[in-house]
Amino acid sequence: MKLLLGLGNPGEKYQKTRHNIGFMAVDEFLKASQSVKDTVWTDSKKFKSDIAELVWQPKNGIAEKLLLVKPKTYMNNSGMAARLIADFYHIQEEDIWVMYDDADLQLGKLRIRKGGGSAGHRGIESLLEVFPKGDFWRFRMGIGRPEELANVKGIDTFVLGEFTRQEHAKIRELLPHSVKAMEMALDEGLDAAMNKYNSK
Repeated sequence: MKLLLGLGNPGEKYQKTRHNIGFMAVDEFLKASQSVKDTVWTDSKKFKSDIAELVWQPKNGIAEKLLLVKPKTYMNNSGMAARLIADFYHIQEEDIWVMYDDADLQLGKLRIRKGGGSAGHRGIESLLEVFPKGDFWRFRMGIGRPEELANVKGIDTFVLGEFTRQEHAKIRELLPHSVKAMEMALDEGLDAAMNKYNSK
């Protein structure tokens, strides 16, 4: 079993913000994997998350259950929901894949890696509090950072803002691009996905 965890903030207020691109990514993955009538999220009070379950049949190999998760604990407490789910289902850290925004990555770029620090991302900081080894996989989705925000100051306002009209074109490409990367990682392994998608 794998946990595909999108990071973001719950509620309509945050739905279209840059910080919620992790939510957008798991939404897009579910839409690509299921018929429209089956793309249903369940509000789980137990796990403090919206959850969707599906079975992934790789091109070669045995089928595997996937849990798609959007925590409702807000970004700064993402680790709380992830830990509850991982403990209940006995999911290992290396089977947790996290999709999230990265202001240090050029808009529209994708980078896959395992381990590392938080680089100041509050959601990753929260995950590292409950998974201190940091052995979960990260799908970093580039949202860019304006030159005037070269330092951390002002970044909160930026990530909680919505994408501009100019940025939307890149995001419309990035979301399906990220889904294809996840699909390839499930079918052929994370090394294959990194080799293909980290170079673009």
